[in-house]
Amino acid sequence: MTRLDTAISDVDALDRLATRGSPIHRLDPRAKLVVTALFLLTVVSYPKYNVVEMTPLFLYLAALLALGRIPALMLARYLLLACPFALLAGLFNPLIDRQVVTYLGPLAVTGGWLSFVSILIRFTLTVSAVLLLLASTGYVAVCAALGKLGAPRLLVIQFLMLYRFIFILTDEAERMVRAHSLRNPDEPNPPLRAWGSLAGHLLLRAYDRGQRVHTAMLARGFDGTLRLPQGFHWSMADTLFVAGSSGFLLLARYGHLATRIGQWTMELAA
Repeated sequence: MTRLDTAISDVDALDRLATRGSPIHRLDPRAKLVVTALFLLTVVSYPKYNVVEMTPLFLYLAALLALGRIPALMLARYLLLACPFALLAGLFNPLIDRQVVTYLGPLAVTGGWLSFVSILIRFTLTVSAVLLLLASTGYVAVCAALGKLGAPRLLVIQFLMLYRFIFILTDEAERMVRAHSLRNPDEPNPPLRAWGSLAGHLLLRAYDRGQRVHTAMLARGFDGTLRLPQGFHWSMADTLFVAGSSGFLLLARYGHLATRIGQWTMELAA
């Protein structure tokens, strides 16, 4: 399997995980989407120096990971792929904000380091929550849930078309790389000087392929409305999931849950 084949397989991995039959997978996609949105709002509502108070939210992610039987290594691999963006976002904070805000023993901790760690924690929490949503629901089901919850129809169509076009783009790229390797058996990977030309041809081929896909959709009666096959059924389990998750998020945000856990741990250790 080539590197490109592996990349295509990685793109489709979350949708394959969504076909499993765990308690989390059986929940209504709308319930999972609402809870994920509440989780993201909770994460971004913390002050920038508030690092410790966010740590109980990892318990929620761990519970979803266990109940959904989602491989933690796969989740970690996706996080590592996106981690450089979070590092770049907070890399210069320690150089800009040098005001001392707390002490760890004799070590003075500046606001820049606290905000840098806060960015990394927020990145891990938010990206993990979205990945768990996709792995337990599927991209198409999430888009269908967005439509059911009242999201603009054009926005939902754009999300779906973008996702489908990723596979068209990677399929055309795979054909071009395979054609190059067959014509140049001594160079299985295109040299750096050829990537500019290949990128231009890939854009033209993908555009032509997209035009043919659109023509085929019109021939099959496409009128701007995507009729998704997912049928939703809201049950008592969905209500309990939304209510329980919302209660935990409120407790973690306003109940000083991290401080309480620390106090209980110290009392048990004593």
